[in-house]
Amino acid sequence: MKHYTSVDHIEDLDELLLLAKNIKSDPYTNQSLGKNKTLGLLFFNPSLRTRLSTQKAAANLGMNCITMNLNNEGWSLEFEDGVVMNGDKSEHIKEAAQVISQYCDIIAIRSFPGLTNKEKDEKDYVINSFVKYTSVPVISLEGATEHPLQALADILTIQEYKTKRKPKVVLTWAPHPKALPHAVPNSFVKMMQLADVDFVITHPQGYELNPEVTKGSTISHNQEEAFKGADFIYAKNWSNYNDYGKITSQDASWMVTTEKMELTNHAKFMHCLPVRRNQIVTDAVLDGESSIVIPQANNRTYAAQAVLTQLLKNGNK
Repeated sequence: MKHYTSVDHIEDLDELLLLAKNIKSDPYTNQSLGKNKTLGLLFFNPSLRTRLSTQKAAANLGMNCITMNLNNEGWSLEFEDGVVMNGDKSEHIKEAAQVISQYCDIIAIRSFPGLTNKEKDEKDYVINSFVKYTSVPVISLEGATEHPLQALADILTIQEYKTKRKPKVVLTWAPHPKALPHAVPNSFVKMMQLADVDFVITHPQGYELNPEVTKGSTISHNQEEAFKGADFIYAKNWSNYNDYGKITSQDASWMVTTEKMELTNHAKFMHCLPVRRNQIVTDAVLDGESSIVIPQANNRTYAAQAVLTQLLKNGNK
């Protein structure tokens, strides 16, 4: 693994999961691995779990962290080539990325999509520009199209809580008042395609994700039918993909409720957080025994630490 900006960069999922499990059992065993190494955390968008868990993972490995909120702490960056920089952009990514590479051994970046230009978003131009111009490994802390650290924590959580070899996992759309990106569901779909699970995606008609991502996965427009016999329910909102970035449904009947969870095989409830209570999921489900959102969030540290461990070991070869 040279970079980790997509689930596609995982070379051996079983090996990576075993590493994460071993790290969780003893998080400080490799503190010398990151000695005299620096992780640069660059945020174009807000973060809570991703920022704190990745910083903690780096600290567990003995790394130093430098964190910048680039929208208000750095120069405004230009990402287009061949432009006359006579506007509001002060620095080009070509120089910025190369300079940061001299200060940091690994660079991790969070940059959300604009949700107005599908072609531009699908190029994930911010993170991929850093990949293009840096000389060090790059990690996505959530990009325009993927959130691979979240997906790794998700599968680690499923592995810990499953009660049978091949559980049924359902990714369900749920209503939300804002237009949300596709990064989390995209990476979750990709991860489930790698894992040994019975996977179903359920959403209202017209809310299909990128067909290149979901191809081969079972898709249902009947949420209650999809929930039947499920072992894990993962709720997430995403905006319309075809009518790009738009909210074309706020159907409250898609909220996850106790009654719907009763259709499952005593399923565990998952969500990446933050979650809108009584919009995505009812208080009763979120606060109930089936909810594993807090241990799921805890696994963000060990997922990040496993990725950092692999990248550091590859760099030390």
